[in-house]
Amino acid sequence: MMHMLLNWLLSAVSLMIVAHVIRGFDVTSFGTALIAAVVIGLVNATLGLFFKIVTFPLTIVTLGIFWIIINALMLKIAAAFVPGFTIQGFLPAFFGAIVLSLVNIVLKALAGSARTSREA
Repeated sequence: MMHMLLNWLLSAVSLMIVAHVIRGFDVTSFGTALIAAVVIGLVNATLGLFFKIVTFPLTIVTLGIFWIIINALMLKIAAAFVPGFTIQGFLPAFFGAIVLSLVNIVLKALAGSARTSREA
């Protein structure tokens, strides 16, 4: 349970960081980022999974790059459902998907190393 809460908080922090880095990718508050993180997770678990399965051959041909486009579309769909979370156009969604993935990887790695050093 604690692991899920930590991932949720890190995802919200990642959204706030992306909103500061990418022009046209806007999150009004941390509360909005928390809600958006949940909605993004739900959209990715449902529609995202479906689209990734259906477009798998195209993903193989593009060496995985097409998944960035799917992630950008999932961000746009999530933004349509969350007030205060807006993405103005496809390019901010595309670059936001890339930066969001990278920031998530870094934050989760840092949190994992912090947890490992605490356990030692």
